[in-house]
Amino acid sequence: MATSNLSRKTGVIVGDDVLKLFKYAQEKQFAIPAINVTSSSTVVAALEAARDKKAPIILQMSQGGGAFFAGKGVANDKQQASIAGSIAGAQYIRSVAPSYDIPVVLHTDHCAKKLLPWLDGMMDADEAYYKEHGEPLFSSHMIDLSEEDVEFNIQTTAKYLKRAAPMKQWLEMEIGITGGEEDGVNNEDVDNNSLYTQPEDIHNIHKTLSAISPYFSIAAGFGNVHGVYKPGNVKLHPELLGKHQAYVKEKTGLKEDKPVFLVFHGGSGSAKSEYTEAISHGVVKVNLDTDLQYAYLTGIRDYVLKKKDYLMSPVGNPDGEDKPNKKFFDPRVWVREGEKTMSARVQEGLVDFNTANQL
Repeated sequence: MATSNLSRKTGVIVGDDVLKLFKYAQEKQFAIPAINVTSSSTVVAALEAARDKKAPIILQMSQGGGAFFAGKGVANDKQQASIAGSIAGAQYIRSVAPSYDIPVVLHTDHCAKKLLPWLDGMMDADEAYYKEHGEPLFSSHMIDLSEEDVEFNIQTTAKYLKRAAPMKQWLEMEIGITGGEEDGVNNEDVDNNSLYTQPEDIHNIHKTLSAISPYFSIAAGFGNVHGVYKPGNVKLHPELLGKHQAYVKEKTGLKEDKPVFLVFHGGSGSAKSEYTEAISHGVVKVNLDTDLQYAYLTGIRDYVLKKKDYLMSPVGNPDGEDKPNKKFFDPRVWVREGEKTMSARVQEGLVDFNTANQL
């Protein structure tokens, strides 16, 4: 069982427990879905799915998701809404996650160079939380400098890992651009060659970061694209990940066949066979966002279309002019429908990634 070696079996896990969970995932060949959450409702949908499928889960907040959690009316010119919302989301997740009896990795998504003040603000909160509780607020963060010069990317990532290391906090980094568009970051027009990471870069990153801390993972590009796309329009080459692992093993002399913890970005729309092959090469985390946004919509959309005649006014419907409609327009009713359909889609991912029944 995935929790057998964890010191904390339920709720948000940190430090060595995250490392043990990812090692177990590699050993048993499963990956953990990373679900972008933007509200308490999407958090609940993801947690329910993981509980019902007896699986660990990663909940992550993007810079835009954090701002939404704080409220779209809050100024964000200095990332203040994103910082406040991400911290609020983290505290909410920490409060409710133990009720679902599963281990949860609390993560933040892509942080480009221009968004580093957001990461700085969250790490300030991590350090304050660490002083009081002996662990960081967030299990992990992602720094994404894949659009920058490789050396700048690696050295800046190393700087942040040095800050995270005393807290045993995990850090994910990206090398090789993920195409498409997500959360305001648009890479739809990048050169296709930029979508594929070179093994020499993976080795260089591993050598630099492993000298600082074992708590890191790499999102290596193998043709990944954010968003929804038709099958065949994106050329994924997950076999490249196996070559990366072999190269690092050869250069470092490590015994492990999969010495690098890898991450699969742009997972929405991929074929199950692509997931399976990527996981076989050491992928422990797969990001899901676009598919889940649509899944959440479908429950609400279908409810509104089905109950349209009960939603046109507070009083009066096909059952009578004086019949109240509160039980139909109460947000707890129609928001719940979105949670149900999103949760069902998360469960699909848990099955596809072999995460189900790992607890």
